[in-house]
Amino acid sequence: MRNKIIGLLFLVMSVLLIVACSSKSNDDSKADDSSEGGETETGTETGGELKIAVSAQPPSLDAHISSSSASLDIGRMIFETLMTLNEDHQSVPMLAESIEESEDGKTYTFKLREGIKFHNGEEMIAEDVEASMNRWLENSPRALLLLDHANFEAKDKYVVELTLEKRVSDVLDIMAGQGQFAAIMPKEQIDTATPEGVSEIIGTGPFKYEDWRQDQYVHLVKFDDYQSRDEEPSGYAGRKEALVDDLYYYFVPDSSTRVAGLQTGEYDIAEQIPQDSYERLEEMDGVQTHVYYFGTLNMFYNKKEGIMSDPKMRQAVNIALNMDEIMLASYANENLFKVDHNYMNPDSVGWASDAGKDFYNQNDIEKAKELLAESGYNGEKVRLLTTRDYDDYYSAAVVVQEQLEQIGMNVDLEVFDLATLYDNRAEPDRWEMFFGGVGYNTSPSQLLAINPTYPGWTEDPRITELLAEMGASTSQEEAKQHWDELHEFLWAEYLPASILGHYTNIIAVSDKVENLTIFQATVPWNTRKAK
Repeated sequence: MRNKIIGLLFLVMSVLLIVACSSKSNDDSKADDSSEGGETETGTETGGELKIAVSAQPPSLDAHISSSSASLDIGRMIFETLMTLNEDHQSVPMLAESIEESEDGKTYTFKLREGIKFHNGEEMIAEDVEASMNRWLENSPRALLLLDHANFEAKDKYVVELTLEKRVSDVLDIMAGQGQFAAIMPKEQIDTATPEGVSEIIGTGPFKYEDWRQDQYVHLVKFDDYQSRDEEPSGYAGRKEALVDDLYYYFVPDSSTRVAGLQTGEYDIAEQIPQDSYERLEEMDGVQTHVYYFGTLNMFYNKKEGIMSDPKMRQAVNIALNMDEIMLASYANENLFKVDHNYMNPDSVGWASDAGKDFYNQNDIEKAKELLAESGYNGEKVRLLTTRDYDDYYSAAVVVQEQLEQIGMNVDLEVFDLATLYDNRAEPDRWEMFFGGVGYNTSPSQLLAINPTYPGWTEDPRITELLAEMGASTSQEEAKQHWDELHEFLWAEYLPASILGHYTNIIAVSDKVENLTIFQATVPWNTRKAK
């Protein structure tokens, strides 16, 4: 109303404007009185604390050396990576501004975002990225296996170059992987790190490390100098805002205590909820349940020695299986699992495949008996290893034993604690099949089922050939074609493992928590708690 307007119209509009401004001022005053932390640029109220109950204390918060889910979930708030995953499970830049690939696919040049601050106030530059990524290459099992002889080198203050011995088409997917992830830390922390880890926990994320009280909690606080990307939030990518001042991760091993604390308001979020609590949680007032797919339940075959080294035996077993019965027995509620043949995440835009689905969940008893006869099976004992430490493993094993006995197999269920199961599966003369859950990977080359060093010992020239062709591909489309071909081969002929189905994790959340993202885990940035 700064323009000059004469007459009655001016007077009327002036009065209306004064009234409107007065009303808005009163509303803003009330909002300020109720807010402890102020507002973001978008007007979202901030402040307060968010308390998350988790099942275990992390062995370390050094992302380069720890693969535990507790380390990952907390570390993701503190550290960031050059590449990360969007909601379609595709690798996209985070700390990288742009990426250039050489024509031969052996060199990647990363232009870094400028002005990114570490939690110690120092700017992130290329020498920090070089040191961090080369340490990750030395410590990450998947990097050691898939990126042998790779090297990162600082070329300018904000430019880092990755050189590879050969083209690796999924190198950016590998870098965006979440287990023992490629966190960027200050160079001085990398230089002084010991085998036990870095001396200080310093990253570039929206929250910074404040305190760790052993057997109690890890406390993170809002990083005021955090520099967010501008893109819309998507998975772990895009815009991040710390909308609470304090973030606590409480270590609460007992699941019933986690749930009870959620009901009393002691915790705002309870993670790792057992499946048998799902229906009770669904009926609780003031609590929301979030279910997300996390990985595959697998039955691995011993291909190194014994009767399961014969592909016909593996095919006979797989054809006999009724996956619906197995998964329902393991997870009790159809909302908690998916019967699907994919070795990869079925929601992965780049890697989900229809190939091989005709060989999944056949439950064909007569055909299984025919293949068993063709293999020459003569009643030999088949040792099926499982554990009661994970109820789903044990329940699946009991059902599989029953189903295989229907086709005439002599199945011996051997039940161990988890540590002993791991010891036994490492020895090829001690088992024929074992059960295991495996979290999702960012690309097929990282799958344990086709890793020749993983128990089961997958060795086949066709698999090696197709993996090499995937790695040498010049586009995602070409790599996907080779993966479809390999996926078909794994189901139709080789069968390193039978994918029984896809399992979920359950998170329970107070209805006071707003805008929480669930993407393979709890993502508390962009999240606030109602007053």
